[in-house]
Amino acid sequence: MDQHDEQRTDVGADRHDGQRNGRRTVVITGASDGIGAAAARELTARGHDVVVVGRSGEKTAAVAGPLGVRHFTADFARLDDVRRLARELQASVPRIDVLVNNAGGIFDRRELTPDGHELTWQVNHLAPFLLTHLLLDRLLADGAAVLTTSSVAAHLGRLSPETLVDHRRWSPQRAYGDTKLANILFTRGLDRRYGPLGLTAAAFHPGGVATNFASGTTTALRFLYRTRLGRRLMITPEQGAETLVWLADGAAGRDWGSGGYYEKKRPARAPSRAADDALADTLWQRSPELVGLTPGHRAG
Repeated sequence: MDQHDEQRTDVGADRHDGQRNGRRTVVITGASDGIGAAAARELTARGHDVVVVGRSGEKTAAVAGPLGVRHFTADFARLDDVRRLARELQASVPRIDVLVNNAGGIFDRRELTPDGHELTWQVNHLAPFLLTHLLLDRLLADGAAVLTTSSVAAHLGRLSPETLVDHRRWSPQRAYGDTKLANILFTRGLDRRYGPLGLTAAAFHPGGVATNFASGTTTALRFLYRTRLGRRLMITPEQGAETLVWLADGAAGRDWGSGGYYEKKRPARAPSRAADDALADTLWQRSPELVGLTPGHRAG
């Protein structure tokens, strides 16, 4: 956590404690499997109103059905799906206390989405950036928290203000690391720009979780996630969801500091590039253009 994050630990505590000690509405993307599904089950058990979002209609319904909660589908490889999701959430969910940007993945080949962006970059960064901004007025009105799943792989990220993303040196690991670094920069940007207006934000690393993550790639990660030995070294989805649940169930300013990066329910060491203000500003200047946000949308 950088100095800026430490100084913000008490901001918003009074405003958020009252509304968040009771029942909250928590929207979780990437909740049809893995830590998203585990968090949906635990937060529902704790009495919160959970909204499940996933790419597969069948898998999303299978998670939401037994919980008796609302569910929506969206493929983050299509920004029109993200725009539709935002409209559906605005129409069907009266308030949002917590938005969890958890959907993401690592992909074996460099390919472009129908929107013309590299797939990893769009699914892991551009899509949650767009969704958050399309819901921003609602999130600000509700004094919401935005939680984003990052990874220790953020330390592999090589984003720079000059190129932002260098697709000439693409590899699955680097593309993933770049987006996980972007997730932390996005979190800091939300806190810097909208913290004074009551929004809070945190990024977190869930740990090495035995899920279907990386099943679509032939990188070394696939063998870690898909072999019996590799999975023995990993934690369960329920264990991986613990930090997400702790953040969603807690209160910024009391339990965690807005703008911070967390692992195992405590502050974790973020990559040095995550403290680069020039890089953060470049990300915030370029991302709205890439997702087609108009000047009327708040993007900092």
